[in-house]
Amino acid sequence: MLGTLPGEESLRRQQYYAHPRNLFWPIVFGLFDEIPPPDYPGRLDFVQRRGIALWDVVAVGSRVASADATISAEIPNSIDTLLNTYPTIRVIAFNGSTARRLYDRHFQRVETLTYFALPSTSPAHARLPLTEKLKQWSILRPVLTGEG
Repeated sequence: MLGTLPGEESLRRQQYYAHPRNLFWPIVFGLFDEIPPPDYPGRLDFVQRRGIALWDVVAVGSRVASADATISAEIPNSIDTLLNTYPTIRVIAFNGSTARRLYDRHFQRVETLTYFALPSTSPAHARLPLTEKLKQWSILRPVLTGEG
């Protein structure tokens, strides 16, 4: 699962999706009909056991506060190296349209991978409620559970 660039709260806490109003953890756990534990190590253990990798398209960039729409002068992470190192990766899920756009700016799509553009879990994209975002993210459920 690829995000854009860690937000201020994530950087401060050194945790993915650390902002308390970010819906990432409730959505990912919701895909498995579970509730996120309060502790970050428990959350990481959960995604690791399910073969979910978390990373960002951008390694370094400039932006105003945590607004993805203002990302500029970005340097991408070495996603191509990641994909070559781990050839068993089958799916890339973009957490929001900015992650997808930045990926497409810096990388060629790989024919053997399936790509999903999903609504952002960021509190800045609150026009969709949790239930609707979870419904759209549920396209991942068969892939993550081995049913598809």
